[in-house]
Amino acid sequence: MNMAVQIAAPGGPEQLQLVEVAVGEPGPGEVRIRHKAIGLNYIDVYQRSGLYPLAMPLNLGMEGAGVIEAVGPGVAHLQVGDRAAYTSNPPGSYCEARVMPADRVCRLPDDIDFETGAAMMLKGLTAQYLLKKVKPVEGLEAGDFVLFHAAAGGVGLIACQWARALGLQLIATAGSDEKCQLALANGAAHAINYRSENFAERVQEITAGAGVKVVYDSVGKDTWEGSLQCLRTFGLMVCFGNASGPVPAFAPSLLAARSLYITRQTVYNHIATRASCQAMADDLFAVVQSGAVKIHIAQRYALRDIQQAHRDLEARKTTGSTILTL
Repeated sequence: MNMAVQIAAPGGPEQLQLVEVAVGEPGPGEVRIRHKAIGLNYIDVYQRSGLYPLAMPLNLGMEGAGVIEAVGPGVAHLQVGDRAAYTSNPPGSYCEARVMPADRVCRLPDDIDFETGAAMMLKGLTAQYLLKKVKPVEGLEAGDFVLFHAAAGGVGLIACQWARALGLQLIATAGSDEKCQLALANGAAHAINYRSENFAERVQEITAGAGVKVVYDSVGKDTWEGSLQCLRTFGLMVCFGNASGPVPAFAPSLLAARSLYITRQTVYNHIATRASCQAMADDLFAVVQSGAVKIHIAQRYALRDIQQAHRDLEARKTTGSTILTL
């Protein structure tokens, strides 16, 4: 038997309950992993609230790290005893151990600890595809300006550091002066407190009226209109989250004045195959091992305190990465 966090119906943090569930043997293409640490992400809130509808009862959690306990038929890249980390569907990482598909589970290098592994897979792979794969039509080169919202969060702090390593001038937004300073300390070229400044006007000042090539936006409704104002001609709006709510419906003609592009991305399309997942993970592991990107774990909650962890996450009280401990 195994303790896991489960919800019986969509709703608030009070729906999160610690329950006892059975854990069996892995079938073909599966492994059983015993967690050492678990990652907390905003997608967990979307699934808990019902914004992303899923069948109930639902075991939550998309990210974790631990030790492989059993390997099912057909799994060649993992062995019993391997240290491993993942971000993967279906959800279910808020638990002591689980059986899950092996394709998105990667061997964790010996010099990366379990807490770092649990804190960086979803967020780090997201930063990887955003900066390396989702590019404007004119490409990205060293010296180019990009705008990154919620830059003091888990994905944002990784992106700040990785963008600096790539030579990009990342303009960060955050909701407090302290969070802006955190983004600057992690490689942002400029930081804007959107609570005290008009970020669209500040972006125009910073770029001398040219605008940015790309906006990376996980906030959604609250930043949508201002983000479009920040883009240069042929600029790209990359939506990858809805922390403030979904973007409202809009007419395509809204993009016409500067021939703008817009895309809605998710990490799980980018890691849809074993090969693509491993290649992206190898890139992430390498940049962390080099020291160019450090994973900041700013909060730790015991698994039994999962309700408080969700409250703090939704209240934007967290910075960097958050993990659940066992």
